[in-house]
Amino acid sequence: MKKLLDGWRSLNLPNRLTLLRVALVPVYLVLLWLFADAGALCLLPLLVFALASLTDMLDGKIARRDGLITNFGKFMDPIADKLLTHTAFIMLTAMGRLNVVACIIFIAREFVVSGLRLCAVEQGHVIAAGMSGKVKTVLQMLLVMLLTVTEGGVIASLLTLATAAMTLYSMGEYVWQNRSVLGGAR
Repeated sequence: MKKLLDGWRSLNLPNRLTLLRVALVPVYLVLLWLFADAGALCLLPLLVFALASLTDMLDGKIARRDGLITNFGKFMDPIADKLLTHTAFIMLTAMGRLNVVACIIFIAREFVVSGLRLCAVEQGHVIAAGMSGKVKTVLQMLLVMLLTVTEGGVIASLLTLATAAMTLYSMGEYVWQNRSVLGGAR
């Protein structure tokens, strides 16, 4: 236990926020499972997901502002983001709240972009997050929050369509802008 506490104390604030996000994933899932149809109690998983989403915004801002960018953060931050959103997508799909095609689009995009980034790294390039990827993330998080407290409806359907479209656009933009990494046109 002492080693665990010493390890925690050695982390900077952005990295602690990233690990907090990872720790909140199972809390969100359990609360969603228990309280999805429990009236006002469905606000509990919403609050947990909102807090986890907030850590996503804060960890990067603090790391850049205070010069606390670490290899651990570069590695864990995107993993924490995907654990949070993708486990929510899968759970919401299993509950019948998220369209399965949208779920597949959201997850497939991450495989494509992650694969592209791996190819780029092998060639000595770094693919930075673009604005479309950030907008995609915000839309996905808003969609999860909405579907956490509602089973659907017109607003949820429209947000699902908009989020899926932005996810596809973001994927296409990453691939197009970095097609040389795949041996395409330069």
